[in-house]
Amino acid sequence: LNKIGFIPWFAESVTAMLSGVSWTVTLSILFLVYLYSHYAFASLSGHVTGMYAAFLAVAVAAGAPVYLAAIGLAVLSNIMAGLTHYSTGAAPIFFGAGFVSQKDWWRIGFLCSVINFVIWIGIGSIWWKLLGIW
Repeated sequence: LNKIGFIPWFAESVTAMLSGVSWTVTLSILFLVYLYSHYAFASLSGHVTGMYAAFLAVAVAAGAPVYLAAIGLAVLSNIMAGLTHYSTGAAPIFFGAGFVSQKDWWRIGFLCSVINFVIWIGIGSIWWKLLGIW
């Protein structure tokens, strides 16, 4: 993604699109796009390596607290590991052995991602604020 210039292009495009929008809205949109864009990636490592820095740069440029954006993206990098049957190392083994169908995996993965998003980003960001992290 870096070689073809996607990361700088993406960061510039999103920054321009979200210009004038509050950092809270911008960060919420970035978090959701970052999490669910994983459906387009076959590798968790590739997704994080390719997208984390660009999303963090856009969030900081929008005025989001650096630690909140960095921790939020890090948490989401772990949550997206359960979205699909190809998300992380063990997933293809469980899927290939027939323990879970693709339909069930995607349905349950999405449901768990929504629950985890509410807990980690919603409640977690309030807790991080109380702790003085951001």
